[in-house]
Amino acid sequence: MPIEVKVPSVGESITSGILGVWSKPDGSYVKAGETLFEVETDKVTSEVVAESAGQLKHLAKAGDTVKIGQVVASIDEKAAAPAEAAPAKAEAKKETANGTAKASRAEASAPVGAAARGKHADDLSPAVRFQTEEKGIDPSSIKGTGKDGRILKGDVLAAAEGGAKGTAPAASTSQPAGERTSRRKMTPLRQKIAARLLSAQQETAHLTTFNEVDLSNIMALRTKFQDRFVKKHEIKLGFMSFFVKAVVHGLQVVPAINARIDGDEVVQNHFYDIGVAISTEKGLLVPVLRNADRLSFSGVEKEIAGYAKKARDGKITLTDLDGGVFTLTNGGVFGSLLSTPILNPPQCGILGMHTIQERPVAISGRVEIRPMMYLALTYDHRLVDGKEAVTFLSTVKEVVENPAAVLLEV
Repeated sequence: MPIEVKVPSVGESITSGILGVWSKPDGSYVKAGETLFEVETDKVTSEVVAESAGQLKHLAKAGDTVKIGQVVASIDEKAAAPAEAAPAKAEAKKETANGTAKASRAEASAPVGAAARGKHADDLSPAVRFQTEEKGIDPSSIKGTGKDGRILKGDVLAAAEGGAKGTAPAASTSQPAGERTSRRKMTPLRQKIAARLLSAQQETAHLTTFNEVDLSNIMALRTKFQDRFVKKHEIKLGFMSFFVKAVVHGLQVVPAINARIDGDEVVQNHFYDIGVAISTEKGLLVPVLRNADRLSFSGVEKEIAGYAKKARDGKITLTDLDGGVFTLTNGGVFGSLLSTPILNPPQCGILGMHTIQERPVAISGRVEIRPMMYLALTYDHRLVDGKEAVTFLSTVKEVVENPAAVLLEV
C-alpha cells in the first residue's frame, strides 16, 4: 500500500496553509530525504521531505489551501527505480575520468528544462526554484553558498539584488495580455500581518514620540575597533547591537514599557527578549533575541545574522518568533527618513530606526555636520504615560550617543 504524505503540524494554533511549488513532478521517482514540496502558513514556511523512496503521486495542486494532516501525495515503495539512473551515473563518472566536457553532455542528456535550471537543479528546494522562476534567474549563473555548493534562497535574492542576468522573466499567468489589473490570493503570512496590524490599531491606544540621535561616537568606535572585532568574533560590529543594548537599558530604567495588558491585569516582564524585525520577500518577521541583557555585542550581532539567514532561507520557526517584550524595526535600511511604527501586540512598545543622514546641528554654540538618525517610539498609552515614553526614548538616545555608558553601567 502506498505511503501517505501528509501536511505536517507546524504549531498548535496553525490549522491550514498553502501548498507551495512541487519540487518533484507527478509520477517521478523520489529518494528518501528529498524535498517534495513547501507548505506556507501564516507564521512559518516548512519543507516536507520524502520518508522513503518510490514513485510520487500528487493528490493536491501547488497553490491549494490544505489542512494540517491532509494527505497531499502518496509514494509507491514497490515502484522500480528508473533503469536509466545507473547508466547515467556511470556515464558521468566516465566523462569525469576522461576529462570530457561534462557540463555540455549533462545538459544534452538531461530531461527537458533540467539544463535551464543549472548544475545544482537536483538540489533546488521549492522556495529556491520558485524564486528563480519568479525573478527570471538562471540557477546555473548563481554561486551556491550551501553545503556542496547547493543554492540557497538567499543566494537567489542576492543575485536578484545584484542585478544578476539570467533568462528573461516569464510573463505572469495571472495577468492576460491587455488586462489593466490582475488578482492573486494573499499568502497566509500576509493575511496574518494584515490582521495583526489592523488589530493593533483598533485595540491599543497607540501614540508615537520622536527624537534624534548623533551617531558620531558609534561610528568612531566602529572605525577604531572594526578590524579587531572581526578578527576576534568573525562578524562585523553593526549599529543594531548598540541599539539593542540601549533598549535593554531603557527598559531597565522605565519598567512600565517592559509590560503588557492581559484583561484587567498588567503583566510585568522581568526578562529582556528583544524582537528585531527582518524583512523577507514574503513579509515582515520578528525573531526574538533571548535574554538580550546577557548577550555581548558580538552575541547580538551573531544572533541577528543567524536569524537573517534563516529568514532568507525560509527556516524561521515558531519558537524563533514567540515571546518578545519589545521590538526594534529599522526602516533606515530602505532609506526611510521618518515613520510611525505600529505596535507588535501584546507588546506595548516598538522603536523605529531610520536612515542616517549628515545634517548641520548646533554643538556648543557652533554648527557642525553630524551623522544623525531620527528615532520613533510608538507605545500603548493605556499602560505607558507620556513622561515614561519620553524618558525611555531619552535614555536610548543617551546610551547611543555615549556607548561607553553601557560598559560602565551608568
